[in-house]
Amino acid sequence: MKIVHLADTHLGLSAFNRVDPETGMNLREQFIYDNFLAAIDRIIGLRPDALVHAGDLFHQVKPKTRAYTTALDALSRLRDAGIPVLMVAGNHSMAKTRYTASPFEVLERGGFRAGDLYVAHHNRYRQVELGDAVFHLIPNMLLPEGYRTAYEGIEFSSGTNVLVTHGLASILKDKRLHTVAEHELDATILSDRFDYIALGHYHNQVQVADNAWYSGSLEHCNYGEIAEEKGGLAVDLASGKVEHIDLPRTPMISLGRINCDGLSAREVVDGILDAADSAGKKVYQAICQVTLDGIRRETLRALDQKALAEVRSRMLDLKLQVLAVDDPSRIFYEDSLVGLDYVAEFERFVEREHLAGGDEEFVKKTGTAVLRSVIARHKEVESASE
Repeated sequence: MKIVHLADTHLGLSAFNRVDPETGMNLREQFIYDNFLAAIDRIIGLRPDALVHAGDLFHQVKPKTRAYTTALDALSRLRDAGIPVLMVAGNHSMAKTRYTASPFEVLERGGFRAGDLYVAHHNRYRQVELGDAVFHLIPNMLLPEGYRTAYEGIEFSSGTNVLVTHGLASILKDKRLHTVAEHELDATILSDRFDYIALGHYHNQVQVADNAWYSGSLEHCNYGEIAEEKGGLAVDLASGKVEHIDLPRTPMISLGRINCDGLSAREVVDGILDAADSAGKKVYQAICQVTLDGIRRETLRALDQKALAEVRSRMLDLKLQVLAVDDPSRIFYEDSLVGLDYVAEFERFVEREHLAGGDEEFVKKTGTAVLRSVIARHKEVESASE
């Protein structure tokens, strides 16, 4: 049997405050829907025996109408192609109480026949026989011990066994996303008794055991993922062969690093424009980042935003990753706190929460201002005590 493994599609995610002039929809959100359906069409062309989705189909437990209709469109295309879908709820789209309706109940009532769609949600393990394989579906659990309870209830088939679940493998515990209901998966649950383990939650495509893989997310969900592998996995359960599938997504591009030491604001802007021009057409409707290394805050404030407006208009977003030489948050960098940059860590945390564009900028601005004030006072106290 051959399957395709996907996860973390986050339908409904929006960002950057850019809108489609025709629909009025957030442009980032629109691209995610369009790319998801294009990915489904590409998967159908591969003719797998089944599609496995390892969680976070939706970005929210109460999805937007367009997120629902996009998911139903995709499932209809797969049904018409004769490709069954097996899916688990992830932490972003799980019902947090027994009284909260699961978004997957809507999908299950979407007119699909038995054999078209199998979903595990509401903290319940589900076993599905499909062809010569048995799929063990464990959704994101409300409590960590729920995984162990589900695992202990598994009856292994004498044939092929596939585990589909959502959570963070213990080997990756330093990669926590710090999101709601994020649970660490006990290493013993990722048992070698399974022929394949399809994992969701971690957004980088990576193998964590001989038989266990994260497919990664389809899209770059924040700038911290800029170097991560995205797409899907084609899995041959008979041979154990696993191959990367490149799938449509909004490109996220690093435009490189500019050494700003001694540069004027005009020269820094020229460097940004040159970096964008060097990338050519790749920046069109892409998410782009350029790192300003060693820039002074005074120079940063003096950057001509009007001069950058044209290049920004070609992109979905342009982030200036600032490594400022006179940022008070850097006082800890060479001290005894393990080199932790609290401001950068806070900004990464906010990005992982996927707030609306305006809210994200407000939270970042307000939070970093408070952090810098506290850090500056800390520096003053330390200086006074020397």
